[in-house]
Amino acid sequence: MTKEKRPSVPARTVPRARSRSGNPAVRAGGPQPAARSATPGAAARRRPSQAPTPATGGEGGALPPDGAAYPQILRGESYVWWRSVLGVVFGLSLFVLVTTVVSQALVMLFWATTSGDQPIQDYFARAFGFEQPLGMLAVNLGLAALIPIAWALMAMVHQMRPRWLSSVQPRIRWRYLFGCLAIAAVALNGMMLLSTTIGKDLTFQPQEGLLGFLVVILLTSPIQAAAEEIFFRGYLLQALGSLVAQPWFGVVVSALVFALLHGTQNLPLFVDRLVFGLLAALLVWRTGGLEAAIAAHVINNVFAYLVAGLTTSVAALKAIDGIGWIEAAFNVAGFALFAVLAYGLSRLVKLRIHVQLS
Repeated sequence: MTKEKRPSVPARTVPRARSRSGNPAVRAGGPQPAARSATPGAAARRRPSQAPTPATGGEGGALPPDGAAYPQILRGESYVWWRSVLGVVFGLSLFVLVTTVVSQALVMLFWATTSGDQPIQDYFARAFGFEQPLGMLAVNLGLAALIPIAWALMAMVHQMRPRWLSSVQPRIRWRYLFGCLAIAAVALNGMMLLSTTIGKDLTFQPQEGLLGFLVVILLTSPIQAAAEEIFFRGYLLQALGSLVAQPWFGVVVSALVFALLHGTQNLPLFVDRLVFGLLAALLVWRTGGLEAAIAAHVINNVFAYLVAGLTTSVAALKAIDGIGWIEAAFNVAGFALFAVLAYGLSRLVKLRIHVQLS
């Protein structure tokens, strides 16, 4: 078989670099196939999106702005003003509805299983008046429902991880929390003992059924206090604080709502609770987390009920709807002393007070 004589190849008129290819079809003059992306999804990733998507962490959820203070954690790329308004409305509505339903359902259960032979109206009155430990347990567990409420609002309304309610890091900084618990135990109780020097003396007179109340106080009052802080100084402070460019709005309004939702009270008692809310919110802002506020609330509630059970009764403390200005002044002084010491501790341990995504 004879070989055909190949025609001479004409001189190249195109630069050699433009005809390089590893594909034989291209070298033979065929149509060049479309270039493939280096990775399967690269082309799709290069397409411009129709709308900006919020920055997310490795575990999902929108991220707060880098460098944001605690009250403005929600002002990230996913922020729109109506989310915060909607969250506040839903949160306050659920506060009234869920806490009431849970506590009343538990009291109904306790009545049916332990005191079904008593008139239900009388049992409910004694239970919610804290004349029975089970009534106090039901109320504390009802308020504990504020924790899942706050978490759900963060996840569903704002598409953010609930852990951003804890601090700017975002987690509970346990060493600082324990330090604040110690400071609160000394500052708040020291001021309470000092107030007895010009007020009514404390007389050791344990109430009837004290053991049951002690169990409920020690096991559930810390949870109840922490739940209120997560909701009021956590979610409400962030939702209200995100509505304006300055954190002061969230600090003031969340403290006002906290004081108003405590029900019937005279002016000194309202001022007492309002100042506590303001100082707690300021600490959350200036320390970057809920630890100091939780510590103050836990120590205040636990020791107030313990002292009441040992001197008068838990029911007597629950029934208080008014105090004098002197007592309010001592309470405020104790809160202020704690706030100064807790803030000083935060500076000493060099707590992070702004979000640092990097």
